[in-house]
Amino acid sequence: MFDRHFEVWPPQVPRQLALPSTNLFHNLTVSALRYPDHPAIHYYGTDISYRQLQSQAEAIAGHLQRAGVRKGDRVLLYMQNSPQYIIGFFGILRADAVVVPVNPMNRTTELEYLISDTGARLMLCSQELLDHAKPHLGPEKLDEIIVTAYSEYLKRPTDLQLPEMVTEPPAAEYPSGATPWSTVIDAAAPPEPMQTGPDDLCVIPYSSGTTGNPKGCVHTHHSVMATAVYGAVWTNAQHDIIHLVSVPMFHVTGMQSCMNSTLYVGGTLVVMTRWDRKVAAQLIERCRVNTWRNISTMVVDMLSDPDIDQYDISSLQSIGGGGAAMPAAVARKLASKTGLTYMEGYGLSETMAPTHVNPPQASKPQCLGIPLIGVDSRVINVETLEEVGPGVTGEIIMRGEQIFQGYWNRPEATAEAFVEVDGQRFFRSGDLGYYDEEGYFFLVDRVKRMINASGYKVWPAEVESLMYANPAIREVCVISAPHPRRGETVKAFVVLAAGQEQTTDEEVIAWCHENMAAYKCPVMIEFTEAIPRSPTGKIMWRLLQEEEWKKAAAN
Repeated sequence: MFDRHFEVWPPQVPRQLALPSTNLFHNLTVSALRYPDHPAIHYYGTDISYRQLQSQAEAIAGHLQRAGVRKGDRVLLYMQNSPQYIIGFFGILRADAVVVPVNPMNRTTELEYLISDTGARLMLCSQELLDHAKPHLGPEKLDEIIVTAYSEYLKRPTDLQLPEMVTEPPAAEYPSGATPWSTVIDAAAPPEPMQTGPDDLCVIPYSSGTTGNPKGCVHTHHSVMATAVYGAVWTNAQHDIIHLVSVPMFHVTGMQSCMNSTLYVGGTLVVMTRWDRKVAAQLIERCRVNTWRNISTMVVDMLSDPDIDQYDISSLQSIGGGGAAMPAAVARKLASKTGLTYMEGYGLSETMAPTHVNPPQASKPQCLGIPLIGVDSRVINVETLEEVGPGVTGEIIMRGEQIFQGYWNRPEATAEAFVEVDGQRFFRSGDLGYYDEEGYFFLVDRVKRMINASGYKVWPAEVESLMYANPAIREVCVISAPHPRRGETVKAFVVLAAGQEQTTDEEVIAWCHENMAAYKCPVMIEFTEAIPRSPTGKIMWRLLQEEEWKKAAAN
């Protein structure tokens, strides 16, 4: 086992840790028994206690079971950060079902794929997203959508500047097949005794791949429990934790580093539906937030606010995250203002969030950190698959309790995702990196073809697949392009179809925004007569990408 990092291991953290032999819902049950009246959730001035969270999750579970959901069935969870997201997440688990978290930026076509791939027949959906979901109600599709308005959980007036979607009241009526959330909660149908154990399926987050369609990462209650518990132990989180949740909980970072770790210890989640730097600073000040896991671009945005010194954010005791490296200048500004070091980590949907985290007492800047509790991580030569030593760049691989079971309905992709080293099965991250003499890991590049725009992972093949549905497009190649704020962004080279030569780049971009999540949409379109191909006929995307970055560097 890789042990080079033990010299810098946090003194209060065990190197190995036995996990609870229970399902994830049991964590909520325990916290509700210990702290029934303690706020589990704070939502823009309104508190939801652990007792309320548990009882409402059970009401969701009872309704799902009466609607025909059985053990192992998949249920889609399609909404933004909110109390309902957390209640729905645990309600699905309490029904012995499997959570399929859906990116709220996904639209009708993307939902169609997820429904088909998972075989889901029910969805929990927020009101502002219903128009994208309701075309899927009907035979051979969704049997029912449970719909909620975020404002249903705003029980107290607030002077915070809230997004319109948060304050929008519930609609007077919903289409046939859509059931109001309040009807389900008020009915409070009791669920059947829980049958789920640690080895049963728990969550299937979707991680896009180079084949064009997203892949479902199959996680059991055990693998989800792993990073929830390890994350809490790593930072010595206790019942007094007050955690600002500004990253989306459909993503494994928000789901695990924020939601599940905090609920495991009985702490409070201060939930934001949409990022707003002023509101975030106000919530830190008013709620005395002491913990904030985020993506570094949020910290960059907050600290660039000219009014930041008007807010008291001195309650923060721990701050960190992943998704994109923290710029050194911003890290210094953060340390100057708060005295805190930004603690970076690294993980994937396949690993249910972190496999590597910086030690709290010895963090290194722009570094993935060291392998987490029980994680064995190595670096291998991409071609020979042989292990390499310190300072040598190769593909980062790892094994541990948080590693997924495989890709949903994708046996070939699953087989390709693992490699055997020293008689052990390791997950291939697809990321190029190296480790130093002390065992800290650093990211260099990506083996996979991926664009990382402000922490959002964009897969060019998926975007291309969606863009080919545009009748004006004959051929398309998507690459990354440098961007001053996002680090990198999405650019598309487009060959127009015959008779469509008058199409503008604005029209193509507008079409993309109507047919895919906004973060995937190209922000730049370059029309070309032809896209370069190799002698074997493959599109030479890497050549286009390298030329784009060289051109930017020259300017």
